[in-house]
Amino acid sequence: MLDSPGDLLTIPFADWVNDFVRGWLVPNFRPAFRAAQVPITLVLNALNDFFNALPMLLTTGVFALAAWKWAGRGIAIFTLIGFAFIDMIGLWPQTMTTLAMIITSVLFCAVIGIPVGIVSARSDLTWKIVRPVLDIMQTIPSFVYLVPIVMLFGVGMAPGIIATIIFALPPIIRLTNLGIRNVRGDLVEAAQAFGSTAWQMLWDLQIPLAMRTIMAGLNQTLMLALSMVVIAALIGAGGLGLVVNTGLGRLDVGGATAGGVGIVILAIVLDRITQGLGEANRSETVSLRQVLFNLVRLRGTETVRKTERA
Repeated sequence: MLDSPGDLLTIPFADWVNDFVRGWLVPNFRPAFRAAQVPITLVLNALNDFFNALPMLLTTGVFALAAWKWAGRGIAIFTLIGFAFIDMIGLWPQTMTTLAMIITSVLFCAVIGIPVGIVSARSDLTWKIVRPVLDIMQTIPSFVYLVPIVMLFGVGMAPGIIATIIFALPPIIRLTNLGIRNVRGDLVEAAQAFGSTAWQMLWDLQIPLAMRTIMAGLNQTLMLALSMVVIAALIGAGGLGLVVNTGLGRLDVGGATAGGVGIVILAIVLDRITQGLGEANRSETVSLRQVLFNLVRLRGTETVRKTERA
């Protein structure tokens, strides 16, 4: 009597995956993957050198002013105290490296995710293809990404950033798609009635109205990037994640706690600033009158250009 389907048929799924990755993907595409990490390495190294070259007081002042403008006085004071505390416990260089890694990851996530979200919003077929891929990306445990990343890209800062990009990419795609799709139908019809092109309707109508949702996606991407940057220290990424992992490996509770506190401070500051940017955009939401005025102005400008050419 069979107790389970596995007694009748055993599928060597793990062997199939190993054969695919080790026998075909790595030998044939590893040079291409190594070449693809060059721009990431360039951006990361430039930002890392830049942030570490800036004086601590200047960086703290800039972040405090940004927090004051977009998040309020309380977060500005927290930024001053938090960054001063990070410097006093001797983790300022690691914090700047972590900041460079986060900004690099979020930058590439935005460059990839926003266009993919826009295309997905404008094409139901594309969204049907992209959606299950995003589901897989969001449900696979973060540690699972590290194995193929190491095999394809090696170890170091850049492979850690690539793993972070893959892990943090889904929210900005999903929320960009959602924001574009939720633009009011009467506004789209008004834009079409004024004869605007697809590009004009996207740039002057849909993106401004969807910006708050896009910023929410960027905020979620940033927070996921921060969590993954810590895990990426297992494959050679530096920063505060390396401090935490080193402390855990040596049973150094104080060192691991110090790195964790630095991560928490940086996460709160970045989260509140990006949330404030989204709320500031909400107060500047484009009205129907503004949209129609922009479309009429653009239409009139094109008419004048055509007349001049004739």
